[in-house]
Amino acid sequence: MNPRFWLLLVLLTVFSQTVTAQDAENEQTTNNQGRLSGNLSMNGNFFIRDSAIGAANTPQYDRQLFGADSWLNLNYQNWGFDMGIRFDMFNNSNLLNPTSSYSDLGIGRWYISKKINKLGITGGYIYDIIGSGIIFRAYEERPLAIDQALYGIRLTYDINENWTAKAFTGRQKQQFGTYASVLRGAAIDGYIGSDSSSISMAPGFGVVARTLDDGSMNNLVATLNTYAKTDVFTPKYNTYAMSFYNTLSSGPFSWYMEGAYKSADAFVDPFQERVTVSGDTVVGRYVQGEGSVLYSSLSFAKAGLGLTVEGKRTKNFDFRTSPQEAASRGLLHYIPPMTRVNTYRLLARYAAATQFVGEQAFQVDARYALTKKLSLSANFSNITNLDNEQLYREIFTEIYYKYKRKWTLTTGIQLQEYNQEVYYGKPDAPLLETITPYVDFLYKFNSKTSIRLESQYMNMSKDHGIRSDYGNWVFALAEFTLAPHWAITVSDMYNIDPGKLSPADAGTGKQDKIHYPRFDVYYTYHANRFSLSYVKQVEGIVCSGGICRLEPAFSGVKMSINSTF
Repeated sequence: MNPRFWLLLVLLTVFSQTVTAQDAENEQTTNNQGRLSGNLSMNGNFFIRDSAIGAANTPQYDRQLFGADSWLNLNYQNWGFDMGIRFDMFNNSNLLNPTSSYSDLGIGRWYISKKINKLGITGGYIYDIIGSGIIFRAYEERPLAIDQALYGIRLTYDINENWTAKAFTGRQKQQFGTYASVLRGAAIDGYIGSDSSSISMAPGFGVVARTLDDGSMNNLVATLNTYAKTDVFTPKYNTYAMSFYNTLSSGPFSWYMEGAYKSADAFVDPFQERVTVSGDTVVGRYVQGEGSVLYSSLSFAKAGLGLTVEGKRTKNFDFRTSPQEAASRGLLHYIPPMTRVNTYRLLARYAAATQFVGEQAFQVDARYALTKKLSLSANFSNITNLDNEQLYREIFTEIYYKYKRKWTLTTGIQLQEYNQEVYYGKPDAPLLETITPYVDFLYKFNSKTSIRLESQYMNMSKDHGIRSDYGNWVFALAEFTLAPHWAITVSDMYNIDPGKLSPADAGTGKQDKIHYPRFDVYYTYHANRFSLSYVKQVEGIVCSGGICRLEPAFSGVKMSINSTF
């Protein structure tokens, strides 16, 4: 029988025995009392077809009409053990593939962990990171359908109070199974400093190796056999990645530095042309080469001033469990992005995905509090490829002012340059240039009741007299909050000056001005949060930490439940 079933049975048995023991009269459980905790996250989508915005021609809109994603997580601690299990369910889900439907359910994660003196042992699905994640990061990011847990064994050892070593091996999670390639790695992390000195260091070193499975290798070789001889190379089964990292702290200064190297590995370069055996020329092919990343961040914070400067250079660092995987699938690592995290709707519309093949980037972020009521923020980020071709540039400013406890005002402007050809994969598309002013006003009627008004306007550059991409947008939102239980929001995103034909009118020469309204109701009771929303949403890119996915146009009703216990 499936070992996951037995683990679930053990957890339920332990839970039932613990509850029985707690309910027994005069039972003494001082030294043997367990702790059970968990959470539920559930999303439901009711799809309403709207071909005018492109919400059509997928299984959900054409026939299924409903989809759901759910995660139920249980964690239990007793007798020095930490253990957990998570039940995952996907019904008619478009989370993994925006244009398709996925349905499955089962045990999405389980783990058991025990500390024996200085030795720590963990087995099951493990989340972990080496350094900042450049050579290895096993993590979960549900909005992007990322669950890159390591299914295997991890050992940790406390060398002393300042130094820790760890080693692991296993395979990467793939929905309810695993990828076939085998991983192993090790790292050592430490701390050097004393109470008598303001200077300290936190150095570390890590290494990760991946061995391709025979299926992936055979697939790669079969593809290379279709290439012209000038593009063929001899692929390698084993790839090694290593990194050295250190945080140096001195008073108000903090400096993080990490350098990483990857041995020769096969990966897809989406910008390389190749000639097929038949003589045709196509864009995108497998290449093989060594990779490197150099990343550094310097921060200063004192007397109301916060300043951070970051820089990064990446070359050929696409590190996956298999070279056949694309987008966010099969990634073994995480390379820190070099742009700020925008939260306002229009400011976040164009996000820069990390370019593993090659990019040079830097970012400067500054914040200064003039008084307790008034503060200023500014950010500048710039990304080019290794040939200095402009990929992304952003200038962001913000002013924050608080008047007593009655109201706050946040306002500013964002300027962007965005390379559609690289980030959207649109050949010969022009460089987008946007100017987006915004304002956010919060007024408190009393300690429980408030209203927040938000407005943004995006002005898009023109290409041959026509607005680029979707053109100009205006966005407005009103949010009413009645603490601690209720919040209601009403918003509209309006394509005020369209720049491209809507999917329904393609080829007719007609351009539509379309409203994208949204209405949300949120209810919170203790550790439970419920929401019900009517949504009409434009197609776009959703990113988290430099990893991005296509978010298709949506029309319909969304509901969600989030509970912690």
